[in-house]
Amino acid sequence: EQRESFSRKQWYQRRVRGVQDENDLDEMNIEILRNKLYKTYLEDFYAFCMELGGTTAEVMCPILAFEADRRAITITINSFRTDLLKDDIENLYPRCGMLYPEGLKFLKNAEDREEVRRICERYGMYKDLHSGVGDGPNDKTLEDRFFQEEVKMLALGFMNSFHLGVFFAFVKLKEQENRNIVWIAECIAQKNKSKIDNYIPIF
Repeated sequence: EQRESFSRKQWYQRRVRGVQDENDLDEMNIEILRNKLYKTYLEDFYAFCMELGGTTAEVMCPILAFEADRRAITITINSFRTDLLKDDIENLYPRCGMLYPEGLKFLKNAEDREEVRRICERYGMYKDLHSGVGDGPNDKTLEDRFFQEEVKMLALGFMNSFHLGVFFAFVKLKEQENRNIVWIAECIAQKNKSKIDNYIPIF
């Protein structure tokens, strides 16, 4: 038990370099720490799936690569108007997506959402990512578009047999189903039924 506790401590310390004590844990550093841990999770999970190989890797690696790119794009947009240095932003990007490595270098130097959109358009899968995104009543948010694309990829996980990715896809689709229920319930509670159909269809 002591050995396991020590191993966990070593793993934690390797991944939270730069955070010295609880005095460093202000709102910004907590967010940075959260992103560092999620980056490590994605990179390790991706490497694990590659190691498994076979159909599991074929199904899981594109899903995890998409999630890595989503994190990178979201981190970039959220970093606007903050004091984060470009290199600090780049260090938060998971290095297992389709944008790695060239796209991440472009992203870290982006100055606004329009530049992020142009960078995404260079990559086939993300060419139409920003279509329909806006502030209008019938427009989608960028987060919605990510969820839509994720659902399509997760649904494809059920098209193959004898792989472990189907369990991951099932859990993630259940999470989206829960988000849909919350959305519908909030629309009813706020008496805003005109937007009730703006959930993300699963199948």
